[in-house]
Amino acid sequence: MAVNRVPVLKRCRSLGLDPVYLGIDKKSNRSLKRSNRKMSEYGLQLREKQKAKFIYGVLEKPFRNYFKKAQKKPGKTGENLMILLESRLDNVIFRLGFARTRREARQIVGHKHVMVNGKQVNIPSYIVSEGDVIEIKENCKGSQRYKDILEVTGGRTFPAWVEVDQDNLKGEIKSLPTREDIDVPVDEMLIVELYSK
Repeated sequence: MAVNRVPVLKRCRSLGLDPVYLGIDKKSNRSLKRSNRKMSEYGLQLREKQKAKFIYGVLEKPFRNYFKKAQKKPGKTGENLMILLESRLDNVIFRLGFARTRREARQIVGHKHVMVNGKQVNIPSYIVSEGDVIEIKENCKGSQRYKDILEVTGGRTFPAWVEVDQDNLKGEIKSLPTREDIDVPVDEMLIVELYSK
């Protein structure tokens, strides 16, 4: 399995991204030396795609597959793509506050700590549906790891499309997110333009 091992803050700097969107509250002290050259249209489109891939932790091939799925759905392709990415199980765990970062959420799912509608799911790219109940397994709830996580994520505001019971490490998908609910600084129209060339 391919793993992205690029240092997070370095990648954030190069993409002009605030680490807060990844759940990281560190700031890099270095400034990026930008050249005065104007970025081409293709460069802008590529950067938006790289931003989306980096934020959600998706590599190129799966990202392209999400784009193809988004094209087949009715509505705007760009919005459909963002909704698909937001509906991934690892992202939902992050949004529910059961993980500090999406990378940690991916690890939690991979370690079989997550139940969806009473069944164990260990696939980070699993797409949740409306009405799904997501919880951390009973024997993992008492572990120190989740106490530490809840200390950090306790003050977070949760998106309107999820209902969270932090005491029992349980959440429900009230509805699928709309583009307005997704606070990720990505211009999905540029991604659509890039792939439709």
